Amino acid sequence: MEKNIATLDSNKQNKTASWALLIGIILIGSNLRAPLTSVGSLMSFIREDLGLSNTLAGTITTLPLLAFALLSPFAPKIANRIGMEWTIFFSLILLTAGLVIRSFFGVTLLFVGTVLIGLAIAIGNVLLPGFIKMNFPLKIGLMTGIYAVFMNLFGALASGLSVPISSISGIGWKGSLAFWGILSIAALLVWIPQLRKQTDSPKAVDTKPQEKHSIWKSPLAWYITIFMGMQSLVFYTLITWLPGILQTHGYGASAAGWMLSLMQFSLIPITFIVPIIAEKMSNQKLLSGITGGLFIFGVLGLILGNSVLIPVAVISLGIGAGAAFSLSMMFFSLRTTSGQQASEMSGMAQSFGYLMAASGPVLFGALHDYNNSWILPLVVLGVVGGIIFICGIQAGKNRTISDISEQKNRQPVDIG
Repeated sequence: MEKNIATLDSNKQNKTASWALLIGIILIGSNLRAPLTSVGSLMSFIREDLGLSNTLAGTITTLPLLAFALLSPFAPKIANRIGMEWTIFFSLILLTAGLVIRSFFGVTLLFVGTVLIGLAIAIGNVLLPGFIKMNFPLKIGLMTGIYAVFMNLFGALASGLSVPISSISGIGWKGSLAFWGILSIAALLVWIPQLRKQTDSPKAVDTKPQEKHSIWKSPLAWYITIFMGMQSLVFYTLITWLPGILQTHGYGASAAGWMLSLMQFSLIPITFIVPIIAEKMSNQKLLSGITGGLFIFGVLGLILGNSVLIPVAVISLGIGAGAAFSLSMMFFSLRTTSGQQASEMSGMAQSFGYLMAASGPVLFGALHDYNNSWILPLVVLGVVGGIIFICGIQAGKNRTISDISEQKNRQPVDIG
């Protein structure tokens, strides 16, 4: 009898711990976009209040992407030394500090705080796929979908709510930016129980001896990296320039802004559905091919500029962006054999990926300035869609980085 009661108590504690972990993951995911997307709609207020040039104000968006690229390869190494739970915890402290510093202490610390925010988010971006693989190995698709939905949902909400919050008496743009610190503090408090686990976290994510090979030499890892980078480039380029493109097709500034919101909201359900579908498939080649096709179709619709086709094209681009992001996160887990290897794959892909993303808006704008038209930039974006199609099919094949490495090691040697 006492044994049965103890078993029930243990099961109850396990369920409570699982729910606490799930809520923690949701809150961390919610912090991975909102601190960045809250800036865009407030940019005119920030620029006017601080006397910033357009170029200098633009770096507020670029700096976090460069911080992602800088820290992403090192995040798994930090986690392997002090544990994933503690690394994520310190990143939340860094994020909260960055949000406060960015909001209240002048021009110089605006940029310092922005860099801190970028570094903190980079850690969450890189470690969450590996953390999910370690703690929910049988529910990778579901958990990836859940955190991706909340990440994009709060990203979209931050874009829409920042201006209304700033208009409340006495808050202004500084208070509006700082408001999202409530979310990071909530995540910080909910995450504390994870630090009390009696597991040796560094050993938990350590690689097996046969897995100790460089993913940087793996063709599969590079297909995943290019897929991740190109889809990021398309997304951040459209976030920057889609309203301007639509205004050349007769849209007003407000209507063009709502079309950008349509693109962001259309990707939210996809980020939940695609990981679940992808996990149940023997390979993800079909999903990846469709994703690349959606990007190509959406860009073609923008080039043609038909009034009926444009909303369909924008939705297509949103669905493609949601599917591509979710597949990228899934590839980190599905194409690796351990939580540590998944984190290393995530770090490699996100490092190069966000470098590509940071260059996209600049290159797109430069091509527009070159011939004073959006046609050439959009054609280039269509070519990027083709690259996503090809690399996605290669990344979608049912294999792992370790499988490929072992096949190379087992190749017969010609001795005669």
